Amino acid sequence: MNQDGILRVGIVGAGWIAEKAAITLNGLTQAQCYAIASRSLEKAQAFAHKWQAEKAYGSYSELIGDPAVDLVYVATPHSHHYDVTREALLADKPCLVEKAFMANHRQAKDIVELAHERGVFLAEAIWTRYQPAVDTVRRLISEGRIGTPRLVTATLGYSMGPKPRIMRADLCGGALLDLGVYALNFVRMFCPSPILKIESQCVKSDTGMDLTNAISLVLANGTLANVQSSACCVGDNVGVIAGTEGNLIIDNINNPQTVTLNGPDRRYVETIRVPKQITGYEYQFLCCRQALMEGLKEPREMPHAETLYIMKLMDGLRQKWGVRYPMDEF
Repeated sequence: MNQDGILRVGIVGAGWIAEKAAITLNGLTQAQCYAIASRSLEKAQAFAHKWQAEKAYGSYSELIGDPAVDLVYVATPHSHHYDVTREALLADKPCLVEKAFMANHRQAKDIVELAHERGVFLAEAIWTRYQPAVDTVRRLISEGRIGTPRLVTATLGYSMGPKPRIMRADLCGGALLDLGVYALNFVRMFCPSPILKIESQCVKSDTGMDLTNAISLVLANGTLANVQSSACCVGDNVGVIAGTEGNLIIDNINNPQTVTLNGPDRRYVETIRVPKQITGYEYQFLCCRQALMEGLKEPREMPHAETLYIMKLMDGLRQKWGVRYPMDEF
């Protein structure tokens, strides 16, 4: 970053997630939507005009080579994360990579090891990890407000139709990497105890991708977690952490707005609302900016070890279900 302290973000990919990032960055004073890269220069130029980016590039390599880019935000489908992230790291460019981080654990391990070898900052953009609700929920648990957590439930479902990124194996389709990753992170954020046992089921599309899945996790601390995700129905998207003395209800595990605390016998105690947000994406960019200012190589909010843990967990689930991508080795 220059002396002005503004984080200049170069966005790779010009889809709807990239647009959401641009909206977010345009609402911040500490970060800027500086550049956009697409495989089509015309598309990049249209994006830059719409979202006031200074630079538009018709290739990812050109953006990576721009010395003014402080952070490369990889907003392509997860099937295309590996090559562009590897290229950026080899150019010593800090990277924020959209979830799911990579197609599989092997790719994730390669990329994390490369970042460590080169001493370059690398982060997964699992936006829920960076949001204020995380600290709120952790504080309420640590204060004993619900007693000892014993049951976690979480659902995330959207009726997405036959989108290629859901239906195609070459695009790493299925509900798990797109939606289930949030449910698994919900459990890990608040109950990071080792997993002793996993049971799961899924319903697959005609193309062999998981459309709806259910996962049951038995944790070493005595907690049971049941999570579901679906790309073909409208879920309630609620998360619940139930303890011996009460429970916490998170209204939307994909972008929490309220955390409701109930005491014994489900007696209402209070509802805590998160601060007003631009989109909710701002926290991951601000955390990256802070980490870079401190010289960190990974964000505190989503350490590399946790990214790898989740990727390995999802590999195991897909292997059991027979959901395979061309880049898999199992």
